Amino acid sequence: MTLSRKLMPDLVSVQAFECAARHGSFTRAAGELNLTQSAVSRQVKDLEGHLGTLLFERIRQRVVLSEAGRRFLPEARKLLLQTEETMLRAMSSADTRLSLSIATLPTFGSRWLSPRLPDFLRLHPGAILNVGSRSAPFDFEEQSFDLAIHYGQPVWAHGICTYLCGESILPVASGALAGASAIEPADLLEKPLLHLATRPKLWSRWFEQAGLASDRAYRGHRFDQFSMIIEAAVAGMGHALLPRYLIEQELRSGELQVVLDLPMQTENSYYVVVPEAKSTNPLGQDFTAWILGQVTNTA
Repeated sequence: MTLSRKLMPDLVSVQAFECAARHGSFTRAAGELNLTQSAVSRQVKDLEGHLGTLLFERIRQRVVLSEAGRRFLPEARKLLLQTEETMLRAMSSADTRLSLSIATLPTFGSRWLSPRLPDFLRLHPGAILNVGSRSAPFDFEEQSFDLAIHYGQPVWAHGICTYLCGESILPVASGALAGASAIEPADLLEKPLLHLATRPKLWSRWFEQAGLASDRAYRGHRFDQFSMIIEAAVAGMGHALLPRYLIEQELRSGELQVVLDLPMQTENSYYVVVPEAKSTNPLGQDFTAWILGQVTNTA
């Protein structure tokens, strides 16, 4: 992709505009930016010329955003924030041999991966990790991750998928909701159920595996993240179908209990995905080997 230099703004001008808009004053913006008032005014005027529109209306001693300025301000702030984040990432991983950028599914990352990362760092002292959450596949050429944790099928454009593990889910509930007496699968049709919005048929499939079929399997509260369902289940809002590896802590503490030891294997699996262009990255190779070992040790 070729970028047009004519369309690229001067970041100094964008910064001057954002600062003046925030303060409603070129003078106060000049003080913050350690520039003269005339320099801030000139930067804003240059940006207005670049955009072909007035960003401020000059009213007496004040500057007020024009309609075009109000529309442009959120985009200007986004651009400055992205620039800052890019520089911070580059500064934190100046030695690329010791840095690794990992994209992970949100709940998998917070619940399973993060508590285990100290072990990887113990084996690789000095390594710097940049961990971001991504819920769906993305373009490795547009986002500079060295690898990703993927749930689904082993398909990713320009990526090499390595099988990590399958996924087995089972019904759990809070101690108060689970009760002490044994129950049958049919009893759960009368219980409040919690659903994952991105996998709305999980309960239906689980009941079918248990030899039951009912429209009641679709009733209940819906959440778009496993982490939300876990918290809702702990709070006693209903029964949930969850992978055991995501609720290790809650099962140990008794906040959640397995109400029926009838696990169901889901149709998809977890994979480590490495972009083709980075397949020989030594630290990425070490991470893949390490996480495969972690799964083997906890299986």
